[in-house]
Amino acid sequence: MSTPPTDMKFLIVDDFSTMRRIVRGLLKEIGYNNAEEAEDGAVALNMLKNAKFDFVVSDINMPNMNGFELLAAVKKDEGLKHIPVLMVTAEARKEDIVRAAQDGAAGYIVKPFTKATLEEKVQKIMQKLMAAA
Repeated sequence: MSTPPTDMKFLIVDDFSTMRRIVRGLLKEIGYNNAEEAEDGAVALNMLKNAKFDFVVSDINMPNMNGFELLAAVKKDEGLKHIPVLMVTAEARKEDIVRAAQDGAAGYIVKPFTKATLEEKVQKIMQKLMAAA
């Protein structure tokens, strides 16, 4: 397994600051130190349009603009659609998993999750991207 590109920039999107902190901490443990946070999809989309990000970890249930709306906006945007979006949710509803896949999410993860689960998902997604590049 090649070492992760540690300069990769993550955007963590969740309306709970505690959850953002947890994800940021896990990413740091995996070796990704470059992460920024957004409290909803609208803020996240604005940040994505104004700076370069390599990976988005987004909650589904958020006010203003939820994870599915954010995903749709990212996939519609020529400049952003290459960015992988890992969806995070508290409920593993089958229709959500199907919708996330159909809408172009790179992956799906259910809260609460461990460092190992997050690392495995991120690595799988990165491998797919490298293979496609």
